[in-house]
Amino acid sequence: MRITEAFENGPLLIVYLCSGDPSPGATPELVRRLVRAGADIIELGLPHSDPIADGPTIQAAAQRAIAAGMNTDVYFQVAEEADVPVPKVFMGYYNMVYARGLERFARDCARCGITGMIVPDLPPEEAAPLKEACGKHGVDLIYLVAPNTPPARIDLIAEETGGFLYLVARTGVTGARSEVLQDTRDLILRVPGKKPKAVGFGISTPDQAAEVIRAGADAAIVGSACVDLIARGRIDELEALVGEMKKAVKAAGRARLQ
Repeated sequence: MRITEAFENGPLLIVYLCSGDPSPGATPELVRRLVRAGADIIELGLPHSDPIADGPTIQAAAQRAIAAGMNTDVYFQVAEEADVPVPKVFMGYYNMVYARGLERFARDCARCGITGMIVPDLPPEEAAPLKEACGKHGVDLIYLVAPNTPPARIDLIAEETGGFLYLVARTGVTGARSEVLQDTRDLILRVPGKKPKAVGFGISTPDQAAEVIRAGADAAIVGSACVDLIARGRIDELEALVGEMKKAVKAAGRARLQ
């Protein structure tokens, strides 16, 4: 499924997990369980030995995945096995994309049913070659903006992004937080409304997910809270959390229409 099709169904819940954690063999079933629990889009992270945008929870997940044998070839095998009726999105760093070759990487994404790519360390000004490769294979290249992104640059990035625009809820690294900051609400309002807006970094509870939807976002992204439950083997709690977050997102979307 293309990302734009998913957004036709109203506000979405996007769930991130680190591919290969706790093992490459476990990831496809985890993806299926997350989708059954309510995930509308799956962000499938490719672990990196130096994840500069990630906090301790996802850094630890990446280390476990790499120790369990995860690499780029295995990543695509896992992504192909994780056959679900919702969009799958690659999340990872540019040097791993570049090392494989831009054309080959985009082609492998399409072959495995990945219809979007998020590369947080690749600025749009330097992304033209990868965007061209993605366009050839029907893969959306998704860009990010943060609360400290200048207004003119927000307009540029919002125009150029594919699929949706990733709004970083706060500056810094990933990780669960206890509240949604006013800066996040302000950013949602500042971003032009042409493309769907998805808010991530620090969203960890149903109330936070609902809050960003009420503020005008089109999707809430949860990552570290899910990765932490996977690390502790609490998969039933993970499914329950995703289910509650999905209910909160949908309820907030309905309330916004009233």
